[in-house]
Amino acid sequence: MKIKKNKKIIIAMSGGVDSSVSAYLLLQQGYIVEGIFMKNWEEDDNLNYCASSKDLNDVRKICKKIGIYLHEINFSTEYWNHVFKDFLFQHKKGNTPNPDILCNKKIKFGVLFNFVIYTLKADYIATGHYAQIKYLNGTPMLLRSKDTNKDQSYFLYTINSNKLKKILFPIGHLKKKTVRKIAKSIKLHNSEKKDSIGICFIGPCKMSTFLSRFIYSRSGNIVTEYGYIIGIHNGLINYTIGQRKGIGIGGKYDKINKPWYVMKKNLMKNSLTVVQGYKNNKLFYKELIAINVNWISKINISNNFFCTVKTRYRQKDISCNISVINLYSVKVFFKKPVFAVTPGQSVVFYSEEICLGGGIINKAILCN
Repeated sequence: MKIKKNKKIIIAMSGGVDSSVSAYLLLQQGYIVEGIFMKNWEEDDNLNYCASSKDLNDVRKICKKIGIYLHEINFSTEYWNHVFKDFLFQHKKGNTPNPDILCNKKIKFGVLFNFVIYTLKADYIATGHYAQIKYLNGTPMLLRSKDTNKDQSYFLYTINSNKLKKILFPIGHLKKKTVRKIAKSIKLHNSEKKDSIGICFIGPCKMSTFLSRFIYSRSGNIVTEYGYIIGIHNGLINYTIGQRKGIGIGGKYDKINKPWYVMKKNLMKNSLTVVQGYKNNKLFYKELIAINVNWISKINISNNFFCTVKTRYRQKDISCNISVINLYSVKVFFKKPVFAVTPGQSVVFYSEEICLGGGIINKAILCN
């Protein structure tokens, strides 16, 4: 889709190289470009949970360097109410939520989208995500990025097709190494800045330490699938299905010399069930039920259809059959058993390069 050169585009900037190069590329294409930085977390400076001040300084330097106006906005209240509260609620339920996906839905392509398009009167909002938007018969489709190792379509499945018409991903067709090369060529100070890893509001703090500030979680028994107590856990919120490291039992009661993995969490008994060996059948699932499903594109979709899915980021595509229960929920039947399908995480649907949509894993069914 060609965009007229006199269109106003506001790009969400994080201080990283991806959004910085995105802004530069839009400028080079002749558009009216402005930047916007949003603060989503009121950090505790004593505990150093968030680096938003440093990121803001980086954004200011970049905007000055390339010559664009910068808007600064604080969405901390909105983030707390629409993302963080749900993040805590899901952990209390024993799930493992992904706040980045909810942030994209509620904040970046929710309140920020509305602010940019309707308040600042921009024609488009752009971000530095690694994904692509292409049109098929006039309908926008979300596609994987050219750089498959950096593809972020998994995190973007909650966007609807109407909003895609107002969204741009300027670097979705580029490899990460090319983005850094461009940044170096125009002497951006953040050309070698490391990619952000983990959840922004936690920063360098361990997840367990961070969660303990907001959720009280009692210690309890670690048990085998047969009910034998072999250790004590330090709160169920600190564990997830399929976890191997950090359980704290080592080789205890290990007669078959295989590592322990988390099989399930029992909130009623406050117990953590573990099994031995990566190939243990108790860690593999044959199907799942997903809720809160969003369909970006309904191409090749019927009440029953084949596609591929991911049940976690960076996972290889899994062949499956989808059975639609209703507009917002589906059953997913895997062609092969899948390791550690985790309630609270997202399952995202693909038809080759097209991201069809996705939903939240509500229930996973073991192979036996």
